[in-house]
Amino acid sequence: MIRVVIADDQDLVRLGLRTLVSSEDDLTVAGEAADGLAAVDVARRERPDVVLMDVRMPGIDGIEATRRIVADPALSDTRVVVLTTFELDEYVFDALRHGASGFLIKDTKPAELLRAIRLVAGGEALLSPSVTRRVVREFATRPSRVAKPHPQLDTLTEREREIVGLVGEGLSNDEIAERLVVSPATARTHVSRAMIKLSARDRAQLVVFAYQSGLVDM
Repeated sequence: MIRVVIADDQDLVRLGLRTLVSSEDDLTVAGEAADGLAAVDVARRERPDVVLMDVRMPGIDGIEATRRIVADPALSDTRVVVLTTFELDEYVFDALRHGASGFLIKDTKPAELLRAIRLVAGGEALLSPSVTRRVVREFATRPSRVAKPHPQLDTLTEREREIVGLVGEGLSNDEIAERLVVSPATARTHVSRAMIKLSARDRAQLVVFAYQSGLVDM
């Protein structure tokens, strides 16, 4: 059973998400929160598999709530999916940088949201890669952007650096394998080794590292 916490300051949104999640045999709502501080408290108390986190909430926003959840060693198995709208795209990069496993646009179809919960609970990320690529690229290429290479970047082999760059472009393991003419298993191995060397929580963080370190061609 995948346990989900729903954090959103709008009653109607929480109701809709609760109804959707509760309708699935393998999902259950472990708790709800209407503000950022409550979201952190509920997560610490319930230790859910996934938190669906709105960005704009009273108290502390969803970005800070995500940071606190990810930073808590007791919640190392909890994954955060940020719910956003296109108007709030500027927050997405910060959400990923602070440890969110991905994000979904609020008008995502119900079936896709349920699929996303299951993917993240199973250790997968990045959600909506094409949208993520567009959003992160937009804000990573701002004039004020300065490359900040990851301190462990030099531990990567040339192939691993190339792999991280492709992950940053939003490519899946199968797409990476096709691009580099290697087997999907080999691609997965390279991605896993890069995550270990960079201490990446998940694939979403590899995307952030790739952009911050200048490994993605603009």
